[in-house]
Amino acid sequence: QVQLVESGGGLVQAGGSLRLSCAASGRTFSRYIMGWFRQAPGKERTFVAQINWNAGTTTYADSVRGRFTISRDNAKTMLYLQMNSLKPEDTAVYYCAIFDGSWNSWGQGTQVTVSS
Repeated sequence: QVQLVESGGGLVQAGGSLRLSCAASGRTFSRYIMGWFRQAPGKERTFVAQINWNAGTTTYADSVRGRFTISRDNAKTMLYLQMNSLKPEDTAVYYCAIFDGSWNSWGQGTQVTVSS
């Protein structure tokens, strides 16, 4: 069973930046596609970005492409999300997840709040 722990969220003004981290343990981290999702109040959880096992391929939601960058350090079993030019609509709880046929092993999430 994999454990994921997100950190790095906080309160930031519009136009600011945050870097989220996700620490993974309990499984061979480097074998799996990893991703970030977010859930705004009253809305469903939505896809933000994903990265393949060797960081050679990344995919982004249209709403964040060009502003967010996903990366990973397999040696440290860490996943990151650099978020720049933040907008109020980016306010949500952000979750990391592992893909092993489906998205699962969600962490507890980290709150990101962007003020206008």
